[in-house]
Amino acid sequence: MLNWEDPLAKFKPGSAQAFKTMLPVAEVAQGALRVPEMMDDTAASDSAPISVADAVVSAMDGEELAPVGSTGLEQVEFGARRLAVDDKQMINCRADLNQLVPFKYKWAWQKYLNACANHWMPQEINMTADIALWKSRDGLTDDERLIIKRNLGFFSTADSLVANNLVLAVYRHITNPECRQYLLRQAFEEALHTHAYQYCVESLGLDEAEIFNMYREIPAVHDKASWAMRFTESLGDPNFRTGTTAADQRLLRDLIAFYVVFEGIFFYVGFVQVLSMGRRNKMTGVAEQFQYILRDESMHMNFGIDVINQIKVENPQLWTKDFQSEIARLIRDAVSFEISYARDTMPRGILGLNANMFEEYLQFIANRRCAQIGLAEQYPGASNPFPWMSEIIDLKKEKNFFETRVTEYQTGGALSWD
Repeated sequence: MLNWEDPLAKFKPGSAQAFKTMLPVAEVAQGALRVPEMMDDTAASDSAPISVADAVVSAMDGEELAPVGSTGLEQVEFGARRLAVDDKQMINCRADLNQLVPFKYKWAWQKYLNACANHWMPQEINMTADIALWKSRDGLTDDERLIIKRNLGFFSTADSLVANNLVLAVYRHITNPECRQYLLRQAFEEALHTHAYQYCVESLGLDEAEIFNMYREIPAVHDKASWAMRFTESLGDPNFRTGTTAADQRLLRDLIAFYVVFEGIFFYVGFVQVLSMGRRNKMTGVAEQFQYILRDESMHMNFGIDVINQIKVENPQLWTKDFQSEIARLIRDAVSFEISYARDTMPRGILGLNANMFEEYLQFIANRRCAQIGLAEQYPGASNPFPWMSEIIDLKKEKNFFETRVTEYQTGGALSWD
């Protein structure tokens, strides 16, 4: 029984109050969790003291019971056994999240190291030629200027949306410390990308309000941002927690929406358009910023796809036929949004490109994304009208096509796109 004369008694293992104290206050207040009155001492292993998370389950009447996964904010349990690799899992893990090692997902740690080695800063890129070309009356056509402004408008807030999704939503649901380590690095890189767009806008003397508010003024930009926000709001719901089949599928769907669709499809019309200008020796500074961002985003997407596939391996019951059909519809809808964006940014053929070419390219990209997560192709026979994009993505170590600097921008080690 509780010793009311002991001010620390309520925190001692075995008390119901200890469980309540270690749970979010709002959850206890709302009665969302059922706390056992006491722990059964016989359930504890001699070598592994029972943790709070092991003993607490979700208690909404009539709902599937869900174990409460660790967050990294639990009380430090004195005397607990040392962490083993098998204690770790991608979601719903109830082991200590503050211990980085031993590594279970060594690929996640390697991706973190690769990202750190690939550090760059926007100010390193010379924008002098871009400034002169932009100020020149006959240096660029109106259609070329539209491409630059539209894409700066979309990307300047898109990477902020991704960063918000990582920090406010995804991080708390991924219960693995080496993956969280990469997520922190990714969040920094998203901030770096927003910095790069701001640097381009400032260098060219563009109207900052026009560019950064474009996602609330231009329908084709707004539609993509609004689509993405639905999934951030879903994961960011303070009452949402994983642990049931429905909740875990919701997390998996939202991860696919951001990593496979937003970063893996929604970015590619803009990348092709801006990099195509760079290949023609126009706006080479902006294009070089975009080339570095493309490399970062490719690594982000590959990391996200590995996380998605690992969740599927550990939770095969989530990948049902109905769920696969839902994801396929989501990808097809995303392709339609991006085709509309291509037509908006390129109403006439320019730079040897046209909107119809982008439709085929997006179908080709969508097929690749489907294959990467184990879905059937949605657009059989789609081919790549921009093979040079694959060359850019696969570029390892050579002078870039803008002839301005070496694109292997690492601080050490070998560049890896995996």
